[in-house]
Amino acid sequence: MCALSAKQSKYLMSEQYPLHFEFLANQTFNDFFSGENQPIIENLQHCVLGNGEKNIFLWGKSGQGKSHLLQACCHFAQQHQKPSFYFDLSRNSRHQPAILKGIDEYDVVCLDNVDTVVGNESWELAIYELMKYQYQKGHQLIISSSYLPNHLEVITSDLKEYLNWGLILQLKTLVDTNNIDALIFKADSMGFEISPQAGRFLVIQHQAELHDLWLLLEKIDRASLAAKRKLTVHFLKQLFNTTKLY
Repeated sequence: MCALSAKQSKYLMSEQYPLHFEFLANQTFNDFFSGENQPIIENLQHCVLGNGEKNIFLWGKSGQGKSHLLQACCHFAQQHQKPSFYFDLSRNSRHQPAILKGIDEYDVVCLDNVDTVVGNESWELAIYELMKYQYQKGHQLIISSSYLPNHLEVITSDLKEYLNWGLILQLKTLVDTNNIDALIFKADSMGFEISPQAGRFLVIQHQAELHDLWLLLEKIDRASLAAKRKLTVHFLKQLFNTTKLY
């Protein structure tokens, strides 16, 4: 978790916000397998530093890593002494739209899964107000969605216009070969090795989103440590035949 500064904590308390907005420690740019998405990472980093686009709309299919990248933007901002704020709009049922009031004070704001609140006028108006103030203050705003702005059924005309401002980036899907490379990359970042053959076996035999493969990889790592076995295809076959990992 990235600790809040005294200024941030005071601000949150003054607005009666929940104090525990956690940034996931393992979701940084260094932990993300970019594949063909390296230009997107560079655009996001330039945005956070203030020498690129002020507003970025990142879209792509579920499970491609949009949330990871927004978390990474917040980590990157903190590393450069820029206050940042991450909020997952898919969890809006826990909060009222007023929670967005005032967070334009942060240099970098990341709103995840905007498509989950489209059609709710109160949330749309709150997002529009936030975007307006972020723009006026010259702060950075990064939004993610599973769909293009023009494909969202936005009912607030002002928000529909604002969502099309700035840079629109599509996160590219990794092909199977890149998924294998991504598994090897992820395993290395977790401190263990997985062979290309074992990675190919997992990708082909267990078709899943990358996020689910990461969770599976953690379980496999624990199982291999317990069995004191290397992650070979033979071991994986034995493991899946004897253990329910999903």
